[in-house]
Amino acid sequence: MQNAVVMTLLSALAGTLLSAHSVSAAARGARAAVFGHVGKATVEIYTLSNAHGIEARIMTYGASIVSLKTPDRDGHLQNIVLGFDTLDPYLAGVPYYGATVGRYANRIAQARFTLDGATFNLVANDGPNSLHGGSRGFDKRVWKADATASRNSLKLSYVSTAGEEGYPGQLTVHVTYRLLEDDSLSIEYEATTTAPTPVNLTNHAYFNLSGDPTRSILEHKLTINADKFTPVDATLIPTGELRAVAGTPFDFRSEAVIGSRIDADDAQLNVGHGYDHNWVLNAAHGNALRFAALLADPVSGRALEVRTTQPGLQFYSGNFMNGKQAGQGSVYGYRTGLCLETQHFPDSPNQPTFPSTVLRPGETYAQKTVLNFRTLKTPPN
Repeated sequence: MQNAVVMTLLSALAGTLLSAHSVSAAARGARAAVFGHVGKATVEIYTLSNAHGIEARIMTYGASIVSLKTPDRDGHLQNIVLGFDTLDPYLAGVPYYGATVGRYANRIAQARFTLDGATFNLVANDGPNSLHGGSRGFDKRVWKADATASRNSLKLSYVSTAGEEGYPGQLTVHVTYRLLEDDSLSIEYEATTTAPTPVNLTNHAYFNLSGDPTRSILEHKLTINADKFTPVDATLIPTGELRAVAGTPFDFRSEAVIGSRIDADDAQLNVGHGYDHNWVLNAAHGNALRFAALLADPVSGRALEVRTTQPGLQFYSGNFMNGKQAGQGSVYGYRTGLCLETQHFPDSPNQPTFPSTVLRPGETYAQKTVLNFRTLKTPPN
């Protein structure tokens, strides 16, 4: 989609906004509480809030977003991400809800890669492939919170030892969440390493803008600023092709209802059991954050605009959510949440034509994603 079309779309949205109800300054701030324990480690949960009542709760286990309350068109606050009230479901293996995933988000083929002439074998946890950092990635680690957390920001840190899940080099990682007065939540990633290593970090929140976790996301409307996507093989590994979205169910350059084409007879949809693919985001001008996606729920009036420095966006439509209890499934029902994971492309360490994800000593990995929360004034007909 051309940049002029993107700006027209965002300008149209901006003209239909409602301001959220304000709250007193005394109700704002980063509040900490104990959320549970992993062995001898204490898991804390922090609450960030702004003047309009938007509230993000973030825990140190997995540097995860546990809940995120935003207003509907009538100013009613509800949680728009799927999560849990206790730590137990996360520890039982419910996959990636709200978590920071790494050392490498998404898949690496055959759980191995070659770097500077050496081959590194990773932990295979998705058939033959490595997914989201392996069997115990960053989502299953207790991060350290900065004790100076302000009322609207929280910095979390983790040191991944050399050899963890098969990756080379000791990686020091920081994730900073900032909830701002313009009703945006920014997620900033930084990392340094002692040896060359691939790095690809993202947040794995499951969104349902209705505020009702029993409702399907198929009626949500989605725009993705991408002319191409990366088709995948039978194990969801990119083939290396950058395929045009035009004329396919993957064309979200103009707003489309998610459920309108999700069951089309399309080879790529059949492989993913729906949408579970990476879109190649169109470039931004200069060093500006690129517009990635716009998600809207016409019923509640909530809208989410995503901007990022990352080159790709993985849109996952909850195809494997099964409603089974913690430890056996996703807990939440089929397609009641969706993910918009800003990222580098899957399997980049094995794809020489993809943008590089290699971080070397002396360099700093730095990526940023901003979630802007909006409210549509006009209800559906």
